[in-house]
Amino acid sequence: MVNRENYKHVREYLGYQFEVKQLSELSVERYWFYLKHSLLWADETSFREAPSIRPVFATYLKSIAGRRGATNLAPESLRKIVNVTRRLFTWLKIRYPSEFRRVGVAWIDALTPPRVDVPPSPDHEFVELDEVLQLASLEIDKRDLALWRTQASAAFLFLSGMRIGAFSTLPIGAVDLENRTVRQWPSLGVKTKGSKMATTYLLEIPELLAVVNEWDVFVRERLPKTAMWSVPTSSSGFGERELSVEPPGEYRHTTIRKQLRGLFAVTGLPYRSPHRFRHGHAVYGLQRAQTMADYKAISINLMHTDITVTDSIYAPLASDEVQARITALSGRAATRVQLAADDELRAYIYSLASGDLPRVLTLVAERLAR
Repeated sequence: MVNRENYKHVREYLGYQFEVKQLSELSVERYWFYLKHSLLWADETSFREAPSIRPVFATYLKSIAGRRGATNLAPESLRKIVNVTRRLFTWLKIRYPSEFRRVGVAWIDALTPPRVDVPPSPDHEFVELDEVLQLASLEIDKRDLALWRTQASAAFLFLSGMRIGAFSTLPIGAVDLENRTVRQWPSLGVKTKGSKMATTYLLEIPELLAVVNEWDVFVRERLPKTAMWSVPTSSSGFGERELSVEPPGEYRHTTIRKQLRGLFAVTGLPYRSPHRFRHGHAVYGLQRAQTMADYKAISINLMHTDITVTDSIYAPLASDEVQARITALSGRAATRVQLAADDELRAYIYSLASGDLPRVLTLVAERLAR
């Protein structure tokens, strides 16, 4: 049975995150999901005695079965559970120093995910440009509004790299194809991750832009700017489908996924989820990035907080791409960086903390790119 005081501490911490740290309701729900594991691990024992609980937290987590028959939780899930639990105990020690005097800083710092045997991962899966071009070139009857809309949506997802939650709530007025801009603004009703606001940009791929533009003109002439760009359709009562001005339902993103599955089936291609289009957008850009400034632009367009997030998720390219780049290195002339004459600069660089280096590299790249 879960210790009542532990439960109260967790709920208090979640309230702090929502009211003081201004986390969204969705983020607080995720925190609650992660922290349930700490409650189950401690069971009837108070969090004050956490260092003496056996098995240790990492061993307990390793015993939890994952989804779809997996013997363990996914490594990323384990990492998030431990990180949030570490924050909880840090907060408790600061909030109640006397009560949690036995929970040392060293113990909190030592909280780490368990080591699990992870099978070799397949190549980074993403939608490639050739696949999207096949979807876009499919000859369809424009009277089939649902299929036409889905074809345009596939092209838009690749060009924009948007998350499906944001795309499914994107109003017509937030799209400016002439300037290749998309206003992912919560104030316009766009449901972005963490309620972030950004103006993002579309890739310049003429074949896909033509498909997107044709649908854009069609809906813009018939619907108000507040209607959805990937607009739902409703039955006219005579067996036909009509455009709907109704706001997107709670499961609109699920509907788009199902419709994409149908488009892939008609085209004869293996199904790719909407998020694989986002991966494809990112990889397409990263493969063509020439400078760190390009890299930074891709990261911003994906609405990442910094380039380390982009690097950790999208840097793994297809194996043939890695092979091509490594092979090309042998044909390049070797270069030498003359640091001896720049002792002062070298000393400054080595004095920087590792966390400052990405920012410094970005600034240098931006300066060189001017």
